[in-house]
Amino acid sequence: MTQPLRHLLCLLLTVVTCSVAVAEDSAKSALETDILYLNETGLDDYAQKQCRLDIHYPNKEGFATVVWFHGGGLSGGDKKIPKYMLDQGYAVVSANYRHHPHVKSPVYIEDAAAALAWTFANVEKYGGDPNKIFVSGHSAGGYLASMLTLDKRWMEAHKIDADKLAGSIPFSGHTITHFTIRKERGIDQNIVVVDDLAPLNHIRNDAPPILLLAGDRELEFPGRYEENALLWRMLNVAKHPDAELYELEGFTHGNMVEPGVLLMTSFIRKHSESN
Repeated sequence: MTQPLRHLLCLLLTVVTCSVAVAEDSAKSALETDILYLNETGLDDYAQKQCRLDIHYPNKEGFATVVWFHGGGLSGGDKKIPKYMLDQGYAVVSANYRHHPHVKSPVYIEDAAAALAWTFANVEKYGGDPNKIFVSGHSAGGYLASMLTLDKRWMEAHKIDADKLAGSIPFSGHTITHFTIRKERGIDQNIVVVDDLAPLNHIRNDAPPILLLAGDRELEFPGRYEENALLWRMLNVAKHPDAELYELEGFTHGNMVEPGVLLMTSFIRKHSESN
């Protein structure tokens, strides 16, 4: 259900209260950086540089993990764990991926799938629960999160069922075919395409729980809120049992991440407890 920004006020109080307790429990956390998540032989220098991830994890057992993909239009950006995601009781895996124009689709999605597969294979070594893995990201990263959640073929390439995800939290991601992928095909960015590289083309009612987040429709990238509203509506039409949409009123595409993390943290806690 679409929720106005005012609903964040009660949530903020809850999260801040919980965060104090979590911070005390998680005073000892660890960070490992620049882990190569591709294991193929013969990787070129660019792949060796880009296909790496960082993991920040709490000093406890059985924690949840969110795999976070950065934004940048599939053509820029860098892995980074926002400070407001740290020490919330869950681990954060922040993964880079190769960018346009060095590569073209679907390499971006394949790299994201490989980073998520690495997390499934390795998080238990850090103390995490592989049944409590969430996928998320902002903008282009939100698009990647949606594709990995709804189109099962990308994780099937790693012999992983996407339905093993505990949940998906795309932040202001395209739900139509991404504009950079349209650019690769010589299609104007104002022409809407919904094909096999569009999350909207993979609606299914058995997908993991989904939390869709977007900025204020009047301040967001044009149409970005409406795309997410359409994805939410079609998931409901398909009778998906657990899909939510929040419009963060007063927030732009760029600054909606921090308030969105409040909602993400609540979502992760809710669905970690149920697993």
